[in-house]
Amino acid sequence: MGFGGQWFVFISSNLVSDSLLSQMELEALRSIYEGDECFKEISPVSFQFRIGELEDTKAFLLDVSWPETYPETSPQITLDAFFNNRISAETKQLILSQLEEQVEANLGTAMMYTLFEWAKENQESLMENHKPVVTAVTSLSSGDTTNAASTTKKKERKEQLTKAQKRRIVSKTDNKGELPRGWNWVDVIKHVSNNQR
Repeated sequence: MGFGGQWFVFISSNLVSDSLLSQMELEALRSIYEGDECFKEISPVSFQFRIGELEDTKAFLLDVSWPETYPETSPQITLDAFFNNRISAETKQLILSQLEEQVEANLGTAMMYTLFEWAKENQESLMENHKPVVTAVTSLSSGDTTNAASTTKKKERKEQLTKAQKRRIVSKTDNKGELPRGWNWVDVIKHVSNNQR
């Protein structure tokens, strides 16, 4: 069909290969999230997207990977990143099930932007029942306690002095390690004599 000497070609998604669609979506994601701290491209088929600010206790990190047949098949979405360790298993399961519903609704289309924006908009409801997981420190056996104490002692090392620095300190101090009375009087006298001029 011609229009003004130009030919328009309408391409159905069935005729375009999955790899071409995913390549186009990748370019769009790079363009949209360029400079955004929340988005990180791990590889051309693997991404991380942080929902919420770093300081926010209800923030979480989505790990998304595309299989070869994406977008015809679901992307793999996980919350296994270390960033999410404080989130309970129940809350993680709720987030993943809600995201899976969104994936099913958008299957066959480029959906990453839609998923990320949906997660941002629904962060409060997704993390509604979130109670931060606190990892308890287990008690150490007596043998482990000495190892832990020795490691803390190593961290409390004092600054090392050279021999010349040690000699200067010894020459200024008496046998108790204290500075003698009037050790800085010379400086005081110089200061007073300079101010009288």
